[in-house]
Amino acid sequence: MSFVPAASGARLIAVDWLRGFALAHMVAFHFLYDLRLYGLAPDWMRYGAPFQAWAASIAGSFIFLAGLSLWLAHGRGFRARGYLRRLGMLVLAALAVSVATRIAVPGAWVRFGILHSIALSSLLGLAFLRAPAWATAAAGLAVLFALPALRDPAFDGLWWLWSGLGTARPPMIDYEPMVPWFGPFLLGLAFGQAGGAALLRWGPAAPGRLAAALAWPGRHALTVYLLHQPILIGAILGWSRLTG
Repeated sequence: MSFVPAASGARLIAVDWLRGFALAHMVAFHFLYDLRLYGLAPDWMRYGAPFQAWAASIAGSFIFLAGLSLWLAHGRGFRARGYLRRLGMLVLAALAVSVATRIAVPGAWVRFGILHSIALSSLLGLAFLRAPAWATAAAGLAVLFALPALRDPAFDGLWWLWSGLGTARPPMIDYEPMVPWFGPFLLGLAFGQAGGAALLRWGPAAPGRLAAALAWPGRHALTVYLLHQPILIGAILGWSRLTG
């Protein structure tokens, strides 16, 4: 069974709310991360395994929703113009992140972060757009649980960073390679193919001001992603300077 949007490019406000919820967690995570980065975290604050699991769940939710969004946008029919426009924006944003982090943190700059991952997943995901939901889900689970067993030092080179098949994690403040992160993308796509998107029709048909305000961050997720760190870092450094 497949869910078919009522109109090509139809948007579910619940998806925007979920994306906004993930953005809120991302901002909170990066606020704590920046406190540690600048030596301002209190002594009692721990950054162990739960903190890393939190980061993985945030990234996974964004990538899962990106896979679902590919189905919502193109499940009824592939719209090349809209697809290429979105892909171009992702590629430019990923390049901007790479350039900015190369200047700010040259020892750990982002060569393949979450935007790079979503952009490449959006391209590779086209191969599964017309596949049965079970096949897409099986491929996603294979990427998550089977392909990591294929990691080998032969893939540790620069040109294989995107794959995630190397054995050494490169120094990078944000690194989401295809293995395993293409897995959540395919699972999100399979969720849409199987009719899961129909479960997200619980938003109001005519959103009021509050509903629209809550959906705004999710509708502009890329802008929020690009701007939140400069704002956070500026606020933290400004407050630190003011208070000594």
